[in-house]
Amino acid sequence: MEKNKISMLLSLYDKEKPEYLNEALTSIFKQTVMPDEIVLVYDGPINSDLEAVVQKFQQVAPDIFTLVKFEKNQGLGVALAKGLEHTKYQIVARMDTDDIMAPERLQKQLAIFESNPDIAIVGSNIEEFVDSTDQIIGRRLVPETNQEICAFSKKRNPFNHMTVMFDKKAILAVGNYRPLKGFEDYYLWVRLLKAGYQGYNIQEPLVHARAGADMYARRGGLNYLLPGIKGRYHIWRDGLGSVTDFLFVTGGHVVISLLPNKLRGKFYEKQLRN
Repeated sequence: MEKNKISMLLSLYDKEKPEYLNEALTSIFKQTVMPDEIVLVYDGPINSDLEAVVQKFQQVAPDIFTLVKFEKNQGLGVALAKGLEHTKYQIVARMDTDDIMAPERLQKQLAIFESNPDIAIVGSNIEEFVDSTDQIIGRRLVPETNQEICAFSKKRNPFNHMTVMFDKKAILAVGNYRPLKGFEDYYLWVRLLKAGYQGYNIQEPLVHARAGADMYARRGGLNYLLPGIKGRYHIWRDGLGSVTDFLFVTGGHVVISLLPNKLRGKFYEKQLRN
């Protein structure tokens, strides 16, 4: 593993808000340990406002950006798989284009990798906010140790995707991201853990994740329900969790998907978040 070299991997699509992208990229440039590369995947054509934000940061650091462009929207799994293939370095950190990293995020995760060579993936807790990071509406806490992560993964996603830093070789060894809508990350972690790779979650929020009505709307209806059933079937089929786990978790997914947005939001805030 090439020491102290980090590639950031992000996927951008046309419906992202320019001000959110600006905040996300600003948080990268405020890191106490800067990444050596930012791989930004255009998942289909983007509008001129988004392009202007990207160009602004390219002017600041022209050599750090690698742009990977699709002519048509492919979905997150395909976009990240292609982006990962374009990364130069062994350590890759994920981030979403509407989230904000704590300044010490990369430094703290890199320290875990350097002191624990058996670790293949490091995540952290998140704090969810609406308009400002001063408006925290929830937290998603994830298990710390590899044993706890494996047990947790039988029913729920054991990592917050926008927080992970991972070993590129390990991810490619288990087949990279796959186009399983809504479960691109969860399905990847399941395969990683099943193959014997170890994970760890830092027990503090290193990323502020944007939440609100839009997020809850995306997690409802048939467009979310059906891929969710398919995703959980793939996870169960690949040997993680019992039939009881599959039926219990899938049943819960059906109920949550069919709730009205307002009720779904309250459920996430009160029951599934800490």
